[in-house]
Amino acid sequence: MATHSEIRDFWEHRLEQDWTESGVGYRALGRPFNTWMYRVREEVFLREAGRVGAGGASVLDVGSGTGFYVRQWQRLGAGDITGCDVTDAAVARLRQRFPDHRFVRQDAADLDAFDQDSFSALSCMDVLFHITDDERYAGAVAEFARVLRPGGALVISENFLRRPEQRGEHQVNRTLEEITGILGKAGFDLVRRVPMLVLMNAQVDAPTPWRKAWGGVLRAATVTPATGWLAGAALYPLERRLVRMCRESPTTELLVCRLRD
Repeated sequence: MATHSEIRDFWEHRLEQDWTESGVGYRALGRPFNTWMYRVREEVFLREAGRVGAGGASVLDVGSGTGFYVRQWQRLGAGDITGCDVTDAAVARLRQRFPDHRFVRQDAADLDAFDQDSFSALSCMDVLFHITDDERYAGAVAEFARVLRPGGALVISENFLRRPEQRGEHQVNRTLEEITGILGKAGFDLVRRVPMLVLMNAQVDAPTPWRKAWGGVLRAATVTPATGWLAGAALYPLERRLVRMCRESPTTELLVCRLRD
């Protein structure tokens, strides 16, 4: 398994080369498909994060990447937005793209640039499953609790497996039980968990035959930018319905928590 330094170097190089939706998303499916995928993510995030009382909130976005969720907090009327990322490549570009907001290079497991009780809301989207070290994972959640004010909202995306965890060099898909246990130990109460995507992403929590078959379909459908755009456009209206209808998903889900008073 890659070390923390190797993982940071991996993301530094990746975002330096591709600071787009595909750079931070499912890269194998190409940018056109990822653009459609992120339209679904946007809708789910705005719906769920909008319920936490974002208007005027002081927000920290951890792992800001391209600033996609920074922009969503702007749309929700957050009063003060701070972002951080583990890579210099992202931070430098974020400062140019959002000159009215503060961005610093910080690792999710070590937010020492921020004081205790600094924020009323915190988002960490598609980041935690890239923390392959279990101690650092728990440390990141503890840091979220430290910098959030009592009663503050935590919005994260994760894979929440109901099957055994899956470990790779740059990603660990942990179980729902393990993740919720870590959150509870850090002082968070779960509010709601909803699908972020259903079909437009790797089926990490599905039976192996379906996971492999659907993964093959997606890769074949996105072999060129043109076919990737068409595949995304075709799946988009169905995906919008599925994320509202389904209670759970075989892929990424969004979780909202509150820090106990």
